[in-house]
Amino acid sequence: MRGKPTRRRSAGQQDEHRVRNIIIGVAVAVGVLGLGALLFLSLQEPDTLEGLRRIAGLSRGHSEDVSYDSEEGLPPAGGIHSSTWQTWGIYTEPVETKHVMHSLEHGAVWLAYQPELPTETVNQLQSLVAGESYVVMSPYPDLRSPIVLTAWGIQLEVDDPGDTRITDFINRYQQGPQTPELGAACTNGIGTPLSAVPR
Repeated sequence: MRGKPTRRRSAGQQDEHRVRNIIIGVAVAVGVLGLGALLFLSLQEPDTLEGLRRIAGLSRGHSEDVSYDSEEGLPPAGGIHSSTWQTWGIYTEPVETKHVMHSLEHGAVWLAYQPELPTETVNQLQSLVAGESYVVMSPYPDLRSPIVLTAWGIQLEVDDPGDTRITDFINRYQQGPQTPELGAACTNGIGTPLSAVPR
């Protein structure tokens, strides 16, 4: 017994079907590309902090006899450093740069401030960083701005302790994506900070 004869599409119907499939395919491809672009952009971290500086090509490694060629009046933002890191916390006296550079490699943020800042301003800064577990705060002689925040390869100069960019910088770059040795310790290093109480 023979089956029912199949109906053949006319040439016009075949062309119409082919065009419809092409349109659907193009629409799906555009949709997938659009979603991919949105996902890519959402994963990017825009530099929204005004005045943010990035310093590329920083060397890494250990040396106890190291000097830094940083821009005048600013701490370096990385480089060869001591094998001993600076214990995170608040310091009221200057600390050695070579130790803080190692802390930056471990994901710390260095909040350096002019030694001559009023006590009230220093207290305000201390209240901002108290309890942060990867922040080193210390005076820095001959600092060209009242406050300078530094993470590995990243730096921001600030004039006012009430500037919201201070906490934005700390939140973004403390153990941030720029950290060469993410998760490494900043405890049991050199120095006895005024405050080193974890959150």
